[in-house]
Amino acid sequence: MADRKLDQRTQKWLREGRGSGSGQGYHPWLTVRDLSSQGRSHRVWGHLTQRTHHLLSDIELATFLLLEWNPSVTDIREQYPLHLDDTQDLAEQAGIRHPAVSGFTHIMSTDFLVDLSTDSGPQQLAIQVKSSSDLKDTRTVEKLEIERLYWKLKGIPWKLLTEKQIPKTVVKNLELLYSARAQTEKLEILFASLPTYVEFLAAHPNTKVAEIAMLIDSSYSLEAGTSLSRIRALAALRALTFQISTPWNNLTGGEIHIAHEINQLRSSYAANQRRCLH
Repeated sequence: MADRKLDQRTQKWLREGRGSGSGQGYHPWLTVRDLSSQGRSHRVWGHLTQRTHHLLSDIELATFLLLEWNPSVTDIREQYPLHLDDTQDLAEQAGIRHPAVSGFTHIMSTDFLVDLSTDSGPQQLAIQVKSSSDLKDTRTVEKLEIERLYWKLKGIPWKLLTEKQIPKTVVKNLELLYSARAQTEKLEILFASLPTYVEFLAAHPNTKVAEIAMLIDSSYSLEAGTSLSRIRALAALRALTFQISTPWNNLTGGEIHIAHEINQLRSSYAANQRRCLH
C-alpha cells in the first residue's frame, strides 16, 4: 500500500469522527461549509433522520428527496468516506493514480450510503451522483472506477446516477411536499380535517385540487389557501396518496385518496410527537 500523507485538515476531520455514526448521530465527511465556493449546495433537514443533511449539488438534493420519500429507506448518510487503505490498494491494483490534492493523499467519498429495509432483510446501497457532462472527463471516470471496485469489495451494490435518471416531475412534486412538511399546524388539526377533505375530493373527482380547496375555504369561512396548505401537508405525511409522477397542479379530486393504513399513520405520528415533547 502507498504511504499515507494527509494534510492537517484531513487529520482534524478524522479526529472529529467525521463519516461515523448513523441516523441522527451521523457526521458527514464533507459539509457545505467545506466546499462553499463550489456551485450550488444545500443544507436540508431530514425528516427521516432528524438531522441536517449536507448536499453539494442540485442533483444530490433531487436524489435525497427521492430517497427520503422511499418507504424502504431507513437511513441516509451523505458524503460517506471510503477507507483509505482499501482505495489505495484498489487504485494500485487497477493501475490508477489515487486522488491527491497538493501532494497530500485525498480520502475519497461516496455521495450516499443508504440503509434499506427489504423483504429479505436489511440491505445497503451506495450511490454516486454526477452530471452527465462530468463523465466525459477521463480522470473522473478513473476515480469512479476506484469507487466501483471499493463497493464491490464490500459486497454492497453501487449505482451511478446522473440528471438523466432523475424524474423531473416527481422531484418537483417532492420539493412541494417537502416544504409542506414544515407546516406549523398541529397534527391533531390536520387529521381532524381529513374526513372533510376526503369527502370534498370524492364529491368532485374531475375538479382540480386547487379549486376544490378554494371551495372548502369558502364553505367553512377559512382564510384563503388554508385548505390547499392542509391538503398538501396531509399528502406530505402520506395520509393522502396520489400518483407521485402526476404533476401536482394537474391533480383532480378523484386522483387523491386516503391512505389504507391511516390509523397506523395517525398513531405513529402521535407517538413521534410525544417523544419529541419529552
